[in-house]
Amino acid sequence: MNKEALILLIDDEPQILRALKTILSANHFRILTATTGEQGIALAVVENPDLIILDLSLPDMDGIQVCEQLREWSRIPIIVLSVRENEKDKVAVLDKGADDYLTKPFGIEELLARIRVALRHSEQSLGNKQSILTVGSIVVDLARHIVTRSGEEIRLTATEFKLLAYLSANADRVITHQGLLAHVWGFAEMDHVEYLRVYIGQLRKKIEINPDEPQIILTEPGVGYRFKSAE
Repeated sequence: MNKEALILLIDDEPQILRALKTILSANHFRILTATTGEQGIALAVVENPDLIILDLSLPDMDGIQVCEQLREWSRIPIIVLSVRENEKDKVAVLDKGADDYLTKPFGIEELLARIRVALRHSEQSLGNKQSILTVGSIVVDLARHIVTRSGEEIRLTATEFKLLAYLSANADRVITHQGLLAHVWGFAEMDHVEYLRVYIGQLRKKIEINPDEPQIILTEPGVGYRFKSAE
């Protein structure tokens, strides 16, 4: 486990933030802090931390919503720390993609152990990550930046490739406009949906049999796009 890992703390309680920052820094972790859900999501996009520790009760949005938005574009491990003890909240946030749940007050050694487990699983997941994605007739070679359709190479720009790679890696999942913009262009461009329209149009011209009636990159009106795994 990398003890220089960067951990993002999202919690609006100053005492909790100070305590966690002191404890985790003493254990050689690098720390970022956010006191709102919106700020936390922004930092996650820009800084790409190795792990997120998330409180559920935030001033601007529920932590379950934060978790859900993060999972639209990221697999960063998320450990929830909350005073909420009821099973319903635990199940809800775990269903939205959290990796672990610890109820406040918590033991320091238990928290550190859970952090180690989450980071270890994340490292193993990255190590096992496939370098070639095959979805239907589309093959995306992540290492060589080559895309083929039915064995024929398709020439893509760097941005087109990044967009297609993310969509195909999440085949059959609806990816929101904001999730795609954050992943491809960064948090500062998350309101520029017109970027997506242009690049999705370009991709369809290159990979669809009939770009006017797409069968691979489908539009989810008002929400985002979905890469269909079978034509």
